[in-house]
Amino acid sequence: MKLVSDYFGCMVFDDKVMQERLSEETYNTLKRTIKDGRSLNLSVANAVASAMKDWAISLGATHYTHWFQPMTGITAEKHDSFISPDEGGRVIMEFSGKELIRGETDASSFPSGGLRATFEARGYTAWDATSYAFIKDNVLCIPTAFCSYGGEALDKKTPLLRSMEAINRQTLRILKLFGNEDATSVKTTVGPEQEYFLVDKELFIQRKDLMYTGRTLLGAKPPKGQDLEGHYYGVIKPRVQAFMKDLDEELWKLGVLAKTEHNEAAPSQHELAPIYATTNIAADHNQLTMEIMQKVAKKHDMVCLLHEKPFAGVNGSGKHNNWSISTNTGVNLLEPGDTPAENAQFLLFLCAVLKAVDEYQDLLRISVATAGNDHRLGANEAPPAVVSIFLGDELTEILECIEKDQPYGAKEKELMRVGVHTMPKFPKDTTDRNRTSPFAFTGNKFEFRMLGSSASVSGPNTMLNTAVAESLKQFADELEKADSFETALHDLIKRTITKHKRIIFNGNGYDDKWLEEAKKRGLLNLKTTPDALPQFVADKNVRLFTEHKVYTEKEMHSRLEILLDNYCKLIHIEGRTLVDIAKKDVLPAISAYSQTLANTILSKKSVSNALDCSYETETLTQISNLCAAAYSGVKDLEAALDKFTKNKDVKKLSVFCKDKILVKMQEIREAIDALEMIVDAEYWPMPTYGDLLFNV
Repeated sequence: MKLVSDYFGCMVFDDKVMQERLSEETYNTLKRTIKDGRSLNLSVANAVASAMKDWAISLGATHYTHWFQPMTGITAEKHDSFISPDEGGRVIMEFSGKELIRGETDASSFPSGGLRATFEARGYTAWDATSYAFIKDNVLCIPTAFCSYGGEALDKKTPLLRSMEAINRQTLRILKLFGNEDATSVKTTVGPEQEYFLVDKELFIQRKDLMYTGRTLLGAKPPKGQDLEGHYYGVIKPRVQAFMKDLDEELWKLGVLAKTEHNEAAPSQHELAPIYATTNIAADHNQLTMEIMQKVAKKHDMVCLLHEKPFAGVNGSGKHNNWSISTNTGVNLLEPGDTPAENAQFLLFLCAVLKAVDEYQDLLRISVATAGNDHRLGANEAPPAVVSIFLGDELTEILECIEKDQPYGAKEKELMRVGVHTMPKFPKDTTDRNRTSPFAFTGNKFEFRMLGSSASVSGPNTMLNTAVAESLKQFADELEKADSFETALHDLIKRTITKHKRIIFNGNGYDDKWLEEAKKRGLLNLKTTPDALPQFVADKNVRLFTEHKVYTEKEMHSRLEILLDNYCKLIHIEGRTLVDIAKKDVLPAISAYSQTLANTILSKKSVSNALDCSYETETLTQISNLCAAAYSGVKDLEAALDKFTKNKDVKKLSVFCKDKILVKMQEIREAIDALEMIVDAEYWPMPTYGDLLFNV
């Protein structure tokens, strides 16, 4: 049997391959270039490109592509073959340094939010040398950034890389104040846990709503859902286990550190969690993970659903973003150590995060705002739309003592005793976990739990990196001028705790009382995407991103336009899909069943008026009333969709979609879901929730 260690990363042009295939001089120059963030010399680029081509061809590759992440939310690639014409009508295989470093694509065909006119087509892709190239489907994929002819970022990778540079600069300033001269670079790290559903392919293709929108627009609850909580961490079904085995193998070949897999709370829902990686690499790997999940599922006659809320009434799917900061010397700056109360460096970085999350609550909420995630946030499996931080009892008590200038009495770790003498005793964690918190400290990292399952992690981490960089910049500005570093440090930590402690909440985020409390504290509650997105270009946010050179103001306005436009288009597609299903499938089926009931009533009465027709009569009446309500709703929805095309202001249109189209869709759904509960199963025109959730 082949060991995982034998083939892990076999499709990746990683450090080991580079050492084997590049000269020592070329390898060292490339590594220095990556470390220092400088431009790559063309002669070195040519050597790297030649080695990369030979390696790729040896593994069956015939083409290469600049693999990038435009604002569509998915990845993009244009394949070019390695062939070049030779004399005598033959070809040779070539790949130059110029082709490695830079590509060209049509920038006007991707979302640009007004940065590019249709006739201004030129755009460029540029190699991100910090993320390894890899082979996928016999194509050499080169991770790249994507920008316009004028240099504006048109993708999600470029701002993420800029934000990583921003937090690196400010963190190094802080470390030097603590006397740390060894660290020369700092990187944020991320481990994104990925939730998803698996459904049978044959059933999937019978649901237009799943095919067109990724979620069910109709569907009554089955008699059994996740009521018994037996699916979570339960025995994995053989069909799903076979899928997971193939998925792991494909991801491991690509160097993705897939680690943990299990059943999630809802039937047919599952999760995959990787080991953390540098943030831009983790973002690349997560995009790959979502793509490979869908490909592998099809091989097993299943479909992988990545929508945030594919089924009403059961768990939606999130993506938990485990974020931390580490130095190139291997120090995790969010590691409290055994005595966090005495770890001043840790406390300062903790305060930087508190300050960042409190001052830029809106940005964190914006970073997860999508049409799909609006259905999930605030439900039983997801945190509310209000952003808060969970620190746990120990850290919260430490901060309270600092604020009050009181000594902290460290408690000895309690041993866990489970009441069985043969079971080993082990230290109990000083803090419980809180799955209702949007932003929870989990030992040596923060878990940002608000992301939707289909989201790129690039956006949320760009926001988080930049906000924390700003906190660290302000801290460094103050501490560098101080006469007494220790006195200034103490005062700064104390003042930050006092000012930003409102963001700390260790209780139940699902409790309605928390929403009341959050309002009293002055915390934002941006419930929907149209509520949240316009805040992106608030003056304070423009200052933040432009000062740290993460976005230009033009790039920010373009992104707002893209995100609002995407929201509106998705709702419009959902509305049209619902009209199509209702008029072509559901209402005709109900009409046919109504005819059957009417014929039965007439048949019984033709035999004898004494025969009981109460079931048929009452059911027919119910169906007629609900059918009339559904049809009336469909006509109203059609009218709203007609108004959609006439509204050109994207901000107003997003509010119209939220307040009119989605409301009408919900009214139609309520009527049709009620009909599903009383119409003969043989007449119902599509697979039910029970079919979809329990047939894998």
